[in-house]
Amino acid sequence: MSAELKKVDSAIAGLSISSKDDKAPDKSKKAHKRSPSQAEGIWNIKELEEQKIELTLPIETQKTGWKLNTSPKEIEDQDILKLKLVNPPVKKIDLHFPLGLEVTARNLKGVTVKDALDAIYKQFKKKADDELDKPYLAGFEWDKDECWTRLVVHQKKEGPSKPPTGKKSKKNKKDDA
Repeated sequence: MSAELKKVDSAIAGLSISSKDDKAPDKSKKAHKRSPSQAEGIWNIKELEEQKIELTLPIETQKTGWKLNTSPKEIEDQDILKLKLVNPPVKKIDLHFPLGLEVTARNLKGVTVKDALDAIYKQFKKKADDELDKPYLAGFEWDKDECWTRLVVHQKKEGPSKPPTGKKSKKNKKDDA
């Protein structure tokens, strides 16, 4: 039984075979590898805390006047949604509400204002207007003394005031005459 083992025999016997016909796989050719979906310059929030790099927030987030239970698509100034939520940009950040609710906004290319509003909207979209004490977003605050890795979400009772229209009422016209 000195016959050379066949592939089937070697698999059963647990032996390896080396045949002149079989070639070793070429190691110089690598399999297609996916490029990382993470963009350059995007930080992990824990790394920022370890290196004591402070966060800054764009002031535009305080002026949205957005109602928590409406879609972020309804914000008048859509350019705000494209801004990074914090600088330097992070992959994910926790958003903490004063009553204890906490949501996480994630984006491997850097969390934007839209990502944060989407995460908040997901929590509040099924709530009716009368269920919300403070239904409007007042802005975000980073309190490094309390917790380095999260933002505090502030809310307010009234939304943005509507600018007056240029029309005068009939009552005013009578008084002027």
